[in-house]
Amino acid sequence: MYMKTKFFVLFLFVVSYSFAQSVNDYKGVIVPLKYDFLKNDNQYRLSTLTKFNLKKAGFEAFYANESVSNEYNDRCNLLYIDVKKENAFLITKLFITLKDCYGKIVFQSEMGKSKEKDYELAYSEALNNAFQSVNALQYAYNGGAETKKVAVAPVSVPAIAVAIPVVASQSNDIVSKDIVENTTANTDLLYAQPTATGFQLIDSEPKVVYKIQKTSVKEYYTASKGNIQGVFIAKDNQWYFEYYQNDKLVSEKVAVKF
Repeated sequence: MYMKTKFFVLFLFVVSYSFAQSVNDYKGVIVPLKYDFLKNDNQYRLSTLTKFNLKKAGFEAFYANESVSNEYNDRCNLLYIDVKKENAFLITKLFITLKDCYGKIVFQSEMGKSKEKDYELAYSEALNNAFQSVNALQYAYNGGAETKKVAVAPVSVPAIAVAIPVVASQSNDIVSKDIVENTTANTDLLYAQPTATGFQLIDSEPKVVYKIQKTSVKEYYTASKGNIQGVFIAKDNQWYFEYYQNDKLVSEKVAVKF
């Protein structure tokens, strides 16, 4: 029994290592606007959350309809992410696949699960849980696909489902992907009140400023501020509310007492 367990652990290590080696060969990831199990584009903000988690894991990430620079013109230097749902009773199960330009699976995540009844909370929590195995890859682009090219006979490359608009050259119209930190907002101390799913953060009036929901990751919450959806995370002993605005990541520092 011990030998079987030892072999299984070794097998998982080898598989994980091979995945890590292969994803490092790709310089970016294309994110679809809609997954097969959803009805509308970016429903429950899953595409936004996917892109956020990819960038957090170190990847360059682009929406399928986003213009990209010539640096990312070669579609076979990119990966294509998909989120799959597994049918289950009273539990939401999602897993992630990363495919190359030929549709071959380069990496498949562990199953992310949630028992939340609210769809938005359940999908967000399950997706964040699935991304834990993506984060564990410790992705770092090594220039692999470009440095390993050899002379081969021309082959016909099958078309892929996702079209990537390409701009002819760099221009000022390309949106910067740098984080914009809003240091002026929410400097007043907020207080955390427990709720059934997490906390609500109130000011001195008292007025609810943020609603945050627990995930399986410590110091990582899904969050909302009015109609703005994002995440609430701790970095360097400071809390931040982060969300996308016009395809730019906004990070608001928040003073809060739990």
